[in-house]
Amino acid sequence: MKIGILGATGAIGHHTANAVLEHGHELLVIHRASSNLESIKDLSFTSRIFSSRIGDLNDRASLVQAFTGLDAIINCAAYYPTKPRSLQAEVKTAVSQMENFYQACSQTDIQKIIYLGAAIALPKHPQNLPATEELEYVRTPQNKNPYLQVKWEMDRLAKQKAKNGLPVVIGIPSMCFGEFDYAPSTGRLIVEIANGTIPGYIRGDRNVIYTGDAGKGLILACEAGKPGERYLFTGTNISMDELVKLIAKIAGVSPPKIAIPLPIAKTISKFQETKYQLFGGKLPKISSSAIAVMASGQFLDGSKAQKELGFQSKVDLNEAITRAINWFRIRKYIN
Repeated sequence: MKIGILGATGAIGHHTANAVLEHGHELLVIHRASSNLESIKDLSFTSRIFSSRIGDLNDRASLVQAFTGLDAIINCAAYYPTKPRSLQAEVKTAVSQMENFYQACSQTDIQKIIYLGAAIALPKHPQNLPATEELEYVRTPQNKNPYLQVKWEMDRLAKQKAKNGLPVVIGIPSMCFGEFDYAPSTGRLIVEIANGTIPGYIRGDRNVIYTGDAGKGLILACEAGKPGERYLFTGTNISMDELVKLIAKIAGVSPPKIAIPLPIAKTISKFQETKYQLFGGKLPKISSSAIAVMASGQFLDGSKAQKELGFQSKVDLNEAITRAINWFRIRKYIN
């Protein structure tokens, strides 16, 4: 297949691009005109090289042009809040970009569409068991956190498009640790623990996977996933208490000692975000998005992807953290 990837300069997108090449497919990287492609120059590490085209989720015409001739598209660039803005503005941006994306797919006759979803779109399991793909909110989530609302809305839209006939598959990796996290995104937890700059953490349950395994899961979803279905790609279920201690141990530093109660974390975040909106300056140290991710975490059950797609996570948690730390150290993210 000729497969396009949006978001290949991000960590999950980069590993997914590697997986596309490893599986013998033709890779097309779709990127904004402003993207720095230096971060993906290693993708020609095999005899198979990649090509690229410009496409922007805010510009439907550019997407139509970029998608022409593709068999499949993997969207690893779905919107998420990065700066404090109103809930309405965040949701409007997310929906607008995804409508552009799906309409471009429809106009170019894409045969398989992979939307990179988020586990936060799943409600907590009513029996406190590991969450599965079948869990659904019966109505709009009451939690008005912008990150949660954006991810829920995009999940809802993906399922709606599939019902309307688009071949949309939802791939949901759990919390990812690994290389190529230039932002950093979830790797920020590792960087701040290793540097001793983390103010504290919020207790909860997580599932963590090596980013490379997540990328392999997404290409399996592209090859064999059923339209309209979600697939969870999971690694290790672990509490945040255990996770921060493990990261600190592997990094050779003392673990953070403060577990911040959720109400206090929300108060600090609200103050910092209001200050940013009024006066600008540095982004909040404790963002509402980070709080949403940590507070909404739960253990996950990835047996569906194992049974239906043959997915198996190969890299254990210790090795995933070690690889991430080594990558961050080489690039001076860690002191």
